Amino acid sequence: MNDEIISEVTAGDGVKAEKFKKFCEYLLSENKKFNITAITDTDGVYLKHFLDSLCGKVFFESGKKVLEIGSGGGFPSVPLKINDESLDFTLVEASAKKCAFLNSVKELLGFSAFKVENARAEDFAKNNREEFDFVTARAVANSPVLCELTLPCLKTGGKGVFYKNFSVTEITDAERAAKKLNCELIEVHRYELPEVPGERCIIVVQKKAECPAVYPRPYNKILKKPL
Repeated sequence: MNDEIISEVTAGDGVKAEKFKKFCEYLLSENKKFNITAITDTDGVYLKHFLDSLCGKVFFESGKKVLEIGSGGGFPSVPLKINDESLDFTLVEASAKKCAFLNSVKELLGFSAFKVENARAEDFAKNNREEFDFVTARAVANSPVLCELTLPCLKTGGKGVFYKNFSVTEITDAERAAKKLNCELIEVHRYELPEVPGERCIIVVQKKAECPAVYPRPYNKILKKPL
């Protein structure tokens, strides 16, 4: 295990270090039963999941309500929550098995203010508009689809924080889609992970006014005619 990566993930905090260790062990154990992640070694989990998730920590304000869609194994939500337990998370995941895993993680790590919803993102968005300070997702859909599924859930002034492989097309598409939803692309944070090829980025979008009521559309229409 790379000690520098561990130190960067845990920030030298023994309590955080223990929680990251527990989460990693549980993730790899459960991954043998369910298809949670393609990464199956401890070093890979710390680098490609934990460190990558924490690269966006500066964009989340303590104590705020955060919505994550397509949570899967809990990235970036679980590392962000370990780093700052004051964050109030709602995780939306369509797979019942992954929801069960995430609820087990909640119990394992003793999280409060960490809610798991077994739902499709477009259905959740219709019933939870203007509720969250932040929305986030990692490795979920392309930018126009992602914006339409998440930005209606933001309060005016709130921010979308989206983890992506760096791509000019993704950024251009996010900017276009955000405008149609009365939002604005305000920052693109580019970074690289040690020993991992390719550049990553975090796209930050801010909501300027309430999204038009027509959004999000039914999922088949979102895919057929992206913003």
